[in-house]
Amino acid sequence: MKAFGKILGLIFLGLLLIIVAAGFALTHLFDPNDYKDEIQQLARDKANLELTLKGDIGWSLFPWLGLELHQATLASPATPEKPFADLDMIGLSVRVLPLLRREVQMSDIRVVGLNLDLQRDEKGKGNWEDIGRPPQSPEGAPENRSAAPTAAPRPTGAEEPARPIKLDIDSLTLSNARIDYSDAKSGQQFSAEGIELTTGAIREGASIPLKLSAFFGTNQPVMRAKTELTANLRFERALKRYQLEDLKLNGEASGEPLKGKTVAFNAQGQLLADLAANVAEWNSLKLSANELRALGDVKLRDLDKTPRLEGGLSIAQLDLRAFLTGLGVELPPMSDATALQKFELVTRLAGSPDSLALEGLNLKLDGSTYTGRIAVADFASRALRIQLKGDKLDLDRYLPPKSKASQDAQSARQAEVKGTVAAASQGTTPLPNAPTQLAWSETPILPVDPLRKLDLEATLDLGQFSVDKLPMEDVSLKALGKGGLLTLEELRGDLFDGNFTVNAQLDVRPAVPLLKAQKRVNRIPVEKLIQAQDEKPPVRGQLDLTADITTSGNSQKAWVDGLNGTASFVLNDGALLDANLEQQLCQGIATLNRKTLSSTRSGAETPFRELKGSLVFNNGVASNQDLRASIPGLSVKGDGAVDLRVLGLDYRLGVVIEGDKSDMPDPACQVNERYVGIEWPLRCRGPLELGAKACRLDKDGMGKVAARLAGDKLSEKLEEKLGDKVSPELKDALKGLFKQ
Repeated sequence: MKAFGKILGLIFLGLLLIIVAAGFALTHLFDPNDYKDEIQQLARDKANLELTLKGDIGWSLFPWLGLELHQATLASPATPEKPFADLDMIGLSVRVLPLLRREVQMSDIRVVGLNLDLQRDEKGKGNWEDIGRPPQSPEGAPENRSAAPTAAPRPTGAEEPARPIKLDIDSLTLSNARIDYSDAKSGQQFSAEGIELTTGAIREGASIPLKLSAFFGTNQPVMRAKTELTANLRFERALKRYQLEDLKLNGEASGEPLKGKTVAFNAQGQLLADLAANVAEWNSLKLSANELRALGDVKLRDLDKTPRLEGGLSIAQLDLRAFLTGLGVELPPMSDATALQKFELVTRLAGSPDSLALEGLNLKLDGSTYTGRIAVADFASRALRIQLKGDKLDLDRYLPPKSKASQDAQSARQAEVKGTVAAASQGTTPLPNAPTQLAWSETPILPVDPLRKLDLEATLDLGQFSVDKLPMEDVSLKALGKGGLLTLEELRGDLFDGNFTVNAQLDVRPAVPLLKAQKRVNRIPVEKLIQAQDEKPPVRGQLDLTADITTSGNSQKAWVDGLNGTASFVLNDGALLDANLEQQLCQGIATLNRKTLSSTRSGAETPFRELKGSLVFNNGVASNQDLRASIPGLSVKGDGAVDLRVLGLDYRLGVVIEGDKSDMPDPACQVNERYVGIEWPLRCRGPLELGAKACRLDKDGMGKVAARLAGDKLSEKLEEKLGDKVSPELKDALKGLFKQ
């Protein structure tokens, strides 16, 4: 047996020496470069591929089947003069014996200088798509219809699935590679250059170290990015499970959207794609971009259907203004330069290929906290859905400051009003002139084009809300917008211990936007409304107001110039401030009595129980024909107009007075019986800021009063003279004659 084993061993050794010798002979006596044409024709026939071998072919046979190509190009047979791929060198080797066991054991795979130029033409066809397809017969060539022997049919029994090939590769190295892609139809171009890829040993189920770096670019928009990725790759083909463990991706990006800015980014985490379960996950996500720092988890489900996004995201506090500026975002001008400096977000994520929702949102912005939901229901139509509750919002901080044109117009008007107010400080001065300077800005307010595209459903509840310096509380807002028609279904809240309700509609579909609104105000102190605008109030009182108005345009001036509609108002328990109507009227009574007032009324205001009326707006002018005021000792009615374009008033008032009812009345201001029921005329004209200071005795009206009083006195004398000598009818006729 020992001899037999020895002989058998010698036989095997001899065979091995023969194989080695044969391999040596093949590799040294056989030169594959002599068969380049045959190799190229074989690629053309079997793969429909135009292969050009410009460099030498190196090879080895045993124990490694090795191949090394230099200066090779690949092209479609349709365009052989336009290669879509070329490389400087590729080298690989495979162990021969494991191939018989369907195992691929390879040494290092090295690819140097690979360039891919992938192109789609105007019809959407790629220059690589014909590869692997059977070559088409030339036009007119006769087809070979000779009957080929048909293979015997296989048995229909169940077949065992083919066992997958087992991979065992020492490493893969790709260096100095480049990929270009262009689409002639869309004009888009993408590129990846300077590609460097290295891996560790590639074995299924094992952790494979991976490192990739490249420069990416695109032309629509023009962008450039430098990236580097490191991770451990793990794959299990039978389970359709692929992982990138300990992923680290970092780099820098710049380009047109960033407007000269550069973004440094970094992403880390654990990636998993389980195609059997149709799930992809990014766990332990860490993301940074300039100042932004975020943590989260992202999961995609139903990959075989319509994918669904789930997950969570937490963004640490950051200066949002600086972050957006660093991304090249041009923020609109804001009144507060410190706005958007404190931003923090925690939310759950839910989405689909067409939508994204931030659920369970907790947002902190500039000291305010908001909770609820924000979603883009459809990316294509930009359908925005908002349901938020917040503790406070000062909208004035985020609105643009007044433009220079607006400030200039306001300054011109203030200068005019200042002179008028100074001249009208005493009631004995002439009647003030009506203002002439416009009070409103022509600066556009609404972003019309974005509003025309807006698809919005929003509800907002705020504990405190400030706009135009008005401190509102318990505010509730509900708004809709679609197709250029925006509807404020309801805006209600509390203001200065009163309350308000507003409904409005904005139509931006026509060239000139149309606006209509209905307002209701209950028991709001009017003086506080005026003080909130940094103006000195001419009146105080509890305001009740209802209004139904329409206008058009896109500026303060246009809205005021086009204002039309109706309104009614009641001002309760108020006073005309810095004005003493009693002094004015006593002066008039003293004039009629031909006496001089012995003292001046020192009161700083004229109180009233009620001031009410209705308004009709016509192109910015509010007309009022039924003004009524109830003042202790006085009864006032009037009519006139307020020109909202210049904030000026022009009123005629009729005042019925009882005279000086104080404990020590001024004799010159006592109302005798002849003055009972007399309506004393006042004329009020000038800027609204004057309030009651704009009122003077109406000289024309006083002439009529004097004539009436003279007629009454003649009637009394006539009564004395005639006595019972004439009939009552004749006496009445004579009295009427003298009163005319």
